[in-house]
Amino acid sequence: MLDPTIYKDWQIAEEAEKTLPDVEHFRKLMGLLPDEIIPYGKTPKLDFIKIMNRLKDKPDGKFIEVTAITPTPLGEGKSTTSLGLIQGLGKLGKNVGGCLRQPSGGPTMNVKGTAAGGGNALLIPMTEFSLGLTGDINDIMNAHNLAMVALNARMQHERNYDDEKLAEIGIKRLDIDPERVELGWVIDFCAQGLRSIKIGLGKGERNGFEMDSKFGIAVGSELMAILSVATDLKDLRQRIGNIIVAYNKNGEPVTTADLEVDGAMTAWMRNTINPTLCYTVEHQPCLIHTGPFANIAIGQSSIIGDRLALKLFDYHVTESGFAADIGFEKFWNVKCRLSGLKPHVSVLVATIRALKMHGGGPAVLPGQPLPKEYTEQNLELLEKGTNNLFHHVDTVKKSGINPVVCINKFHSDTNEEIALLKKLCSEQNVRCAVSDHWKSGGEGALELAEIVAEACEEPTELTYLYDLSMPLRQRVEVIAKEVYGAEGVDWAPLAEKKAEQFENDPAYADYSTMMVKTHLSLSHEPAFKGVPKGWRLPIRDILVYGGAKFLCPMAGKISMMPGTGSNPAYRRIDVDTETGRVSGLF
Repeated sequence: MLDPTIYKDWQIAEEAEKTLPDVEHFRKLMGLLPDEIIPYGKTPKLDFIKIMNRLKDKPDGKFIEVTAITPTPLGEGKSTTSLGLIQGLGKLGKNVGGCLRQPSGGPTMNVKGTAAGGGNALLIPMTEFSLGLTGDINDIMNAHNLAMVALNARMQHERNYDDEKLAEIGIKRLDIDPERVELGWVIDFCAQGLRSIKIGLGKGERNGFEMDSKFGIAVGSELMAILSVATDLKDLRQRIGNIIVAYNKNGEPVTTADLEVDGAMTAWMRNTINPTLCYTVEHQPCLIHTGPFANIAIGQSSIIGDRLALKLFDYHVTESGFAADIGFEKFWNVKCRLSGLKPHVSVLVATIRALKMHGGGPAVLPGQPLPKEYTEQNLELLEKGTNNLFHHVDTVKKSGINPVVCINKFHSDTNEEIALLKKLCSEQNVRCAVSDHWKSGGEGALELAEIVAEACEEPTELTYLYDLSMPLRQRVEVIAKEVYGAEGVDWAPLAEKKAEQFENDPAYADYSTMMVKTHLSLSHEPAFKGVPKGWRLPIRDILVYGGAKFLCPMAGKISMMPGTGSNPAYRRIDVDTETGRVSGLF
């Protein structure tokens, strides 16, 4: 084990990969048959359908979800904690594994890193994991952009041909309204320059249909959301055909099935239903399936991944994106409802650094040195900041799931700060564990692992925050008040009009409510830290995901395309031309 205060994450990963057993070892460890492994080097895919058909009657293992307090822009280490917990449970002799999300190229090449964990709680092989893995995001990107190709080409041909000519080639006029195109293009980078574009500018009739368009980040595509909630290939195929790409001039939805592109899109995505096998640095198996983000998407590993892992492992660890107000709320009210799965415990990750920020500490800026308030002892800021922690604890308790607070230890944390935080958790009757997995791997996570295993033995009674019969605006009001702490909701005229239409149309009765909101505050305003008071949640628009069956109310100024910062990670990533080794990933 290398010292993470001296060695970089990619160096620790490289050392762990030297002793990584071969795939056959893990096949036997997980009890898989030879034809249930789809070869792909060190990171094979697992044949979901074959394995589930064979193990359908096997009892599920214990289900552990990992969430967090409202993070700093640097994150609070949920992936690191998830991997450390897997390693800690492994040290206890448990048959344990997990399912985490594949990182997007956006944060990998920007300021947040790969989400591969950190220190001695890492996912390997790190390079493959961080740079495309087995191609799922690329397949989603191609399938999504194919829909846009089909849409623009169809608009061009309908402009250029009369109905008789269209009939000759077997095309029915869709009469798409160019002012109501919902879909944009996607790319898997943070590219603020592509948020708003104009296409079809080439002269002549053969250069596409001229219109305003846009790009989003690939992992925010509805196809990623569909993959997250689909139950099998048949379900995936059906959902892809229901994606709304635009509306016609009568206000009726135009879908991928109307464009006759849904079959080809599914062909691009046929292999994405099979999770990919990766490993912790201590060589426990961990499945990888679907991707981020929780502020603009569902932000969960897939239902498929959870179902598979619960059959393969006695203890299964998964993670929800960002804080409990976003990722856990969607896990609780959307993913659990759709999957029928009920977790035994939720681990709420907190750092003393972030709690000081919520207590009134100075701004934490990516790429900038931390102010001294975060590297020196400050009990006053820490205690004030715990209001954010206990707000999230209360959210988890409302679901009926057992919460365990994990103090993700940093080397700058003092014994007095840790003792104070544990004391305050005890006074709130909340289980709390200190975990030093970043420095010491599974050994550093033993306290956390023991407390989580203990909590798994206690009964839970999952209760959803709202019933599906509740109208959309009332659901948003309940989420805003009960989870975010808002006094109410203010609807922009466009959002109000759309909400009324959805509530009056029975076709949307079974759609899930998927909030779109900043991850940097309980509110819609990133600068509001702690537990803001006296504010109302503004909803400016509602996105419709017809295939995923999501209605997505949009709060504040959140963008579907993040931007690249001034000091991005790609400046430090390189390749050794003699060995092919990649350096600089974190």
